Amino acid sequence: MSARSRGWLGAVRAAVGFLTRLPVPLREGDWNAFRSRPAAFPLVGLVSGSLAAVPLLAADALPASTVALGYLLAVYAVTGIHHLDGIADLGDALVVHGDAERRREVLKDTTTGVGAVLAVAITVAGLALAGLGLAGLPPRTAVAVAIAAEIGAKLGMAAMACFGTAGFEGMGQQFTEASTPGRFVVPAGILAGATAFIWPHPAAVALWSALAGIGLPWYWANRNLGGINGDVFGAANEIGRVVAVHAGVIAWTLS
Repeated sequence: MSARSRGWLGAVRAAVGFLTRLPVPLREGDWNAFRSRPAAFPLVGLVSGSLAAVPLLAADALPASTVALGYLLAVYAVTGIHHLDGIADLGDALVVHGDAERRREVLKDTTTGVGAVLAVAITVAGLALAGLGLAGLPPRTAVAVAIAAEIGAKLGMAAMACFGTAGFEGMGQQFTEASTPGRFVVPAGILAGATAFIWPHPAAVALWSALAGIGLPWYWANRNLGGINGDVFGAANEIGRVVAVHAGVIAWTLS
């Protein structure tokens, strides 16, 4: 196996280990390979989205509420809850009064405030309601929307790594320093190819809506924190997924 192939394999291993709860043995150098290959983000989104969408296959056989709960549990069983920590920290930083420095202090504080509780509650409720909407779609359509939402959210994270600016030291900086705008060529190709393949399916709407959802915390962080960090990456992933699934359901309803 060539060094380039080993690098990509290591990047995917690290991406799976970082973005999911799937047991993947990591090797030395995998993390650095992942940091410099943002295209690994959407590849893992395809895997995690496919696994999380399995309960949606029962949409014709089980009550919608049961399918929605199954989807919600599957999402967090596959991806874990560590990205929700970003939602919690961003929620506290969002409601605090003060300048960017004060917000960054709150972001790093381990104390859980009311803003964190509310932000996590809204995110989880939003995903549960999105799952309820998916349960009302034909199973194959629901699965396609769910997978597209996960890929889109991970494409958004790749975009943040390539074009974002870290406001301070931490996990976010590790990605933004190792990735350049040119590294987004492959993720952009994945986006264009996926869109062309599924258009005008509601999954295409979900794919692009995930990117729009990612842009919300990204924009807010740039204005109020002076840049992004690991918490913003995690929060963007969660928000992008919720926005994408709702958009896909709406697109199907209006079609």
